[in-house]
Amino acid sequence: MGSTSPSYKGHRYPVEVISHCVWLYLRFPLSFREVQEPMLQRGVIVSYETVRRWCAKFGQAHANGLRRRRPRPGDKWHLDEVFLKVNGELKYLWRAVDQDGNVLDILVQNRRDKAAAGRFFRRPMKKTRTVPRVIVTDKLRSYGAAHREVMPSVEHRSHKGLNNRAENSHQPTKQRERAMKGFRSVGGAQRFLSAFSGISRPFRPRRHLMPAHDYRAETTVRFAIWEQITGVAGAAATA
Repeated sequence: MGSTSPSYKGHRYPVEVISHCVWLYLRFPLSFREVQEPMLQRGVIVSYETVRRWCAKFGQAHANGLRRRRPRPGDKWHLDEVFLKVNGELKYLWRAVDQDGNVLDILVQNRRDKAAAGRFFRRPMKKTRTVPRVIVTDKLRSYGAAHREVMPSVEHRSHKGLNNRAENSHQPTKQRERAMKGFRSVGGAQRFLSAFSGISRPFRPRRHLMPAHDYRAETTVRFAIWEQITGVAGAAATA
């Protein structure tokens, strides 16, 4: 396996089984118990608790591997926040995407004031080590105040109709939130959504913009990358 592949030492199941279970859970709105069924159909008996441990251990590492393979982010960033239910309480999920829909960062916070907006502005710049040319937000006043303090030289476009890219990016998360019936803690929501956005988004190419043969070719490429970053390709080569 490559040096960047996670270690599967001590696991009795092969890397192919572990990586596939992680991919199923973080790609589709399935529960840990529901992941058991397609694996059982393949003749693999695995408990839902084992799937949970695999996702906790490998999910973020795989998401980070996919992010490292992404091209440099675009220079136009869309930022938006949406309500998120955590242990029955409303929190705010902040999300930044570039003009191609690639998720730059997500952050779960208790508030949506100037301090929260400023904190979120700094995170994607630190993560990507880039400064955008333009940021697009809705008309929440906190964005304007934080923009003037954190990135005054960056153009700021504030208009609800311009921010559909970020708002659409929230949809898979809201679907998953409904399937999971909310999150139990802010930390748990942050950890899950960070891995989820890193794995789910690359396997959602905009198929409505490409013919079927291009979609299949693009998906094949993305599966090949997945096998490389999870170590499946290396395991097959040494078998």
